[in-house]
Amino acid sequence: MSDSNDLPALGKIPPEFFDSVIYPRLGVPDPAIIIGPRHGVDYGVLRFGDQCMSLATDPFFIVPAYGFSRAAWFGFHIIFCDVAVSGLEPRYLSIDLNLPPEITSAQLSEMWEAVHQEALKYNISVVTGHTARYAGCNYPMVGGATAIAVGPESDLRGPHLVRSGDVVMITKGAAVEATGLLAVSFPDHFVKAGGVSFQKEAEDIFYQMSVLDDCAIARQFPGVHAMHDATECGVWGGLYEMARAGGYGLRIDEAAIPVQPVIRRTAELFGFDPFCAISEGTLLLMIAPSEAEGLLKEYARRGIAAAVVGEVTPASDGLKIVNRSGSRDLVHPVVDPYWGLADRLSREAA
Repeated sequence: MSDSNDLPALGKIPPEFFDSVIYPRLGVPDPAIIIGPRHGVDYGVLRFGDQCMSLATDPFFIVPAYGFSRAAWFGFHIIFCDVAVSGLEPRYLSIDLNLPPEITSAQLSEMWEAVHQEALKYNISVVTGHTARYAGCNYPMVGGATAIAVGPESDLRGPHLVRSGDVVMITKGAAVEATGLLAVSFPDHFVKAGGVSFQKEAEDIFYQMSVLDDCAIARQFPGVHAMHDATECGVWGGLYEMARAGGYGLRIDEAAIPVQPVIRRTAELFGFDPFCAISEGTLLLMIAPSEAEGLLKEYARRGIAAAVVGEVTPASDGLKIVNRSGSRDLVHPVVDPYWGLADRLSREAA
């Protein structure tokens, strides 16, 4: 490996680095591991008899500017969305808080109360953790946490279940997280660009940044074969990762992908592609055609926008995006536009 730093300045490490450095070095193989680390899968799974446990680890992400309660809501959902997509029921939390010295007891209490309330809402128990303040620890990454979901192996969803002919479905649409985070982080920019009402409408997107409810509904449909939260690199990145993990092709109708009006306007005003922007809260699903209509109706009944946007095809057909102009290959965006935009707006606000 070269000593030169060819990693991106911000955001997740590129898949190629994982393929050459991380994935060949995963410790001792164990037959209890049903699903281990791989691209396009947000969780790992262990088998214990006829029961399974899915686990996912993420930073505990707290931005004081959001308000400690709202920031903790987001931090909690980031952690649990990654196991909810396994199809098993989220149940347990292990959390390590490495807090910055400047956090106060009142701020910590407010933050933890929000975590507790979300845990109560979703029937989740905290089982262990570590809490301390340390020099050198800074916002927003104030620790890490592992979410755990449990259930019978028959409830497990994953790329191994996806079949050619499955329907591709999406909830909420593109760039949910990019819009929600930008609106609460840079309200003055939004007001200047589109007025107070525009900023408020964009800020309201913040509480769409979760797939816990989306996944709970999907668990009622055995025909849901795989789920993925469209986080880094958004819809295009998420679909690419799912197809790579399962070894299948895709045919995606670009025009069918929802983009909420306030999100489309945000993307136009700030100059980014909504389809490759970070989108926590956007659930991508592969589902048997026979159950697609029923799931769409249940999402509509529960007030969650959803749409069919394509189908799974044989791997030999490749990954295709179709629109009025024809078709093109679906490629991984690699770099999410959110990070550069947030950095630029931060510098402008300074």
